[in-house]
Amino acid sequence: MSLSIQQFVEERWDSSIIPALCEYVRIPNKSPMFDADWEANGHMQEAVALLDAWCDTIAIDGMTREVVTLPGRTPVLLCEIAATAGHASGTVLLYGHYDKQPEFSGWETGLSPWEPVLRDGRLYGRGGADDGYALFGSLTAIAALQAEGIGHGRCVVLVEGCEESGSFDLPFYMETLADRIGSPELVICLDAECGNYDQLWITTSLRGIAPGVLSVEVLEEGQHSGMSGGIVPSSFRILRQVLNRVENPETGGLLPALYAPVPEDARAQAEKAAQVLGPAVYQKFPWAGNTRPEADDPAELLINNTWRPSLATTGLSGAPEVGNAGNTLRPGTSAQLSFRLPPTLDAALATESIRRELERDPPFDARVRFDPLTAQSGWAAPPVEPWLEKSMNDASQAYFSRPAMYMGCGGTIPFMKMLGDRYPGVQFMVTGVLGPNSNAHGPNEFLEIATGKRVTACVADVLADHGRRVTGAAGSGR
Repeated sequence: MSLSIQQFVEERWDSSIIPALCEYVRIPNKSPMFDADWEANGHMQEAVALLDAWCDTIAIDGMTREVVTLPGRTPVLLCEIAATAGHASGTVLLYGHYDKQPEFSGWETGLSPWEPVLRDGRLYGRGGADDGYALFGSLTAIAALQAEGIGHGRCVVLVEGCEESGSFDLPFYMETLADRIGSPELVICLDAECGNYDQLWITTSLRGIAPGVLSVEVLEEGQHSGMSGGIVPSSFRILRQVLNRVENPETGGLLPALYAPVPEDARAQAEKAAQVLGPAVYQKFPWAGNTRPEADDPAELLINNTWRPSLATTGLSGAPEVGNAGNTLRPGTSAQLSFRLPPTLDAALATESIRRELERDPPFDARVRFDPLTAQSGWAAPPVEPWLEKSMNDASQAYFSRPAMYMGCGGTIPFMKMLGDRYPGVQFMVTGVLGPNSNAHGPNEFLEIATGKRVTACVADVLADHGRRVTGAAGSGR
């Protein structure tokens, strides 16, 4: 593509997108799972209004848009852009989300989740990289094509407000907006990882998730630990016992029912990615002391992260902070568990297997309960059509000067599974800016601005190639 596409994208990012993202970071619009009063608090509405207002600042012919709000559900922003002349068929659906993870602790001095900081080419703050930039990047890619007189097919941009809670609102919007969305033949998602900041990374699979809260209760109220110790069993010890049923405490291995075969092409992709990334696969994490990764082979670690199950205890309740802990045997302990599942595993069946194993035969007949949260199955991309593979690789070469790479992702984007089921045969370009140390969900989250610009330009190229494929026009124009 011409140098002018890159220049257009960079100018829009510098003059418009970065200032808008700074304002967006300031809004504490935590996802519904983390803000039960989101509707009354109004932060979600403020965030989507900011995105909607920004759309007035960009010149795109044939665009209509609407903030759609179903009763009691987080709003979505839907933008519809008509195909340019000669590109009447073929819809591209571009997806993002604007809800955010909670604050978390451990932000460096001078950084915070709700105050944007520009430093060394990075925008720090919650939600800029995950995934607030998606609307801006998607529409800028389309505007860049139009500014250069390059045609494109019909585009639909859908930005939701519930992704970080499992997208439980999204199916209702998919039904309500089905006629307006149409039947996309290409989906572009900007909410994924990148192995480094040196090339375009395409996500080929996403793990599922089976979250839930495990609770153990032994008393109705706390008791003096000296008077009750040795008589009343510890709720924490019982919690450890039942957790050991689903996770081997030595190896981290999980229930056999939570595994699925690893495809050979996924292994090959992991091997190739490991050759490019090497020790960076694990060196990107801020290890404490001499802590080591779970394996020495970077390829094996990538397979662990993308095709094998894992368990993280993401929250604990029932215990005071260490500095405020008295000599009291606590009445109960609760742990929020996050099981990541192989892309092809049924999350509902996995959740039931987990529940049965945790709740069966409770030690000392204690009250043990596992309350599942919103489970989501994973996703594995269909084979990439030759035109799209070439387009993504050409775009990576054009803007990163390196070939595109393919890799699975350890996270979950529920919308991809929904779309794959709803539109068999649809093609996917799932990519993003969540590279080393960008730390989505944790402290010091940042967006690598140069990567955001390059990814935006890559999207423009792919949209152009999609349009040419529809019309049969020859040549890439790069």
